[in-house]
Amino acid sequence: MEKRTEIGSIGEFGLINRLAKGFTAHQPWTSIGIGDDAAILDANGFQVVSSTELLIEGIHFDLSYTPLKHLGFKVVSIALSDIAAMNAIPAQLSVGIGLSNRFSVEAVEELYEGIKLACVEYKIDLVGGDTTSSPQGLIISVNALGLVAQDQIVKRGGANPNDIICVSGDLGAALMGLQSLEREKQVYLANPEMQPELNEKNYVVMRQLKPMARFDMIHELKELGIVPTSMIDCSDGLASEILHLCQASGTGARIFEKNIPIDDETYLVATEFSLSPLTAALNGGEDYELVFTVSQADFDKVNKIADVTAIGYMTDIPNECVLVMKSEQVVNLTAPGFGPQ
Repeated sequence: MEKRTEIGSIGEFGLINRLAKGFTAHQPWTSIGIGDDAAILDANGFQVVSSTELLIEGIHFDLSYTPLKHLGFKVVSIALSDIAAMNAIPAQLSVGIGLSNRFSVEAVEELYEGIKLACVEYKIDLVGGDTTSSPQGLIISVNALGLVAQDQIVKRGGANPNDIICVSGDLGAALMGLQSLEREKQVYLANPEMQPELNEKNYVVMRQLKPMARFDMIHELKELGIVPTSMIDCSDGLASEILHLCQASGTGARIFEKNIPIDDETYLVATEFSLSPLTAALNGGEDYELVFTVSQADFDKVNKIADVTAIGYMTDIPNECVLVMKSEQVVNLTAPGFGPQ
């Protein structure tokens, strides 16, 4: 039988000391990390970027099909994706958790094992946090800090008419992963003897359970000398993010269905669920890819990045955001979906 240690048996500080073991500093500007009343950071003249995420069990995640280790990694990726969207490099992280008595010490350690793996992956330091009781379920709050030079900061509001709209990776996979997991959950609830059928859905399932913040893109852009004119991470679906960029920049946008990157497995799974792959890409969310704009002068440079696709361009008609279908029909982009213009 798997060992279970009640949190009450070691207390809050015993739990914190136990979780803090194994976390080592990756950043030279972490002056004081876990173990004092607050972290001390030396920014060395850089601008500090801060992002906070709050995730609640039953709303943002379902532990019936989400391993705690994967969840730990995912919450870090989600918080850091906002840091990437500012063209910054991640540095430090603090994590607060609310726990019901359903969770054992071993369960919390598994969650923190995922957080630790993310710290190693992104070369960031866990520098603090808090633990408290929760009347039910699990609550996780993550605050992430990143560093960026003043002249490298990218905001949502810097796009200009004729700037090229680009997206990293592919879109819609996370939603298809969620749909697959939810269906298998319902099958299991109806018949616990049934084994999950996810062998041919590994890509979309992992895009849901273990997304990656795209700092590889940030490094490639820096190496090519490209500073995007605007940028946002794709957490709520491409349509929503394009609308955010246009609203902040005072521009319009024209994107093309034929250019929107969608993985073959996403197409297959969407077809299986009788869903439109395009709708999944536009409105699915949780892909955590980067949506950004570059000047015409930088287009040849950005075109050299294999995992970036140009999907359209900004226009001088404020807030007129449209999608040109493969049929040449033009439809309005809206956050919950899209309809004929």
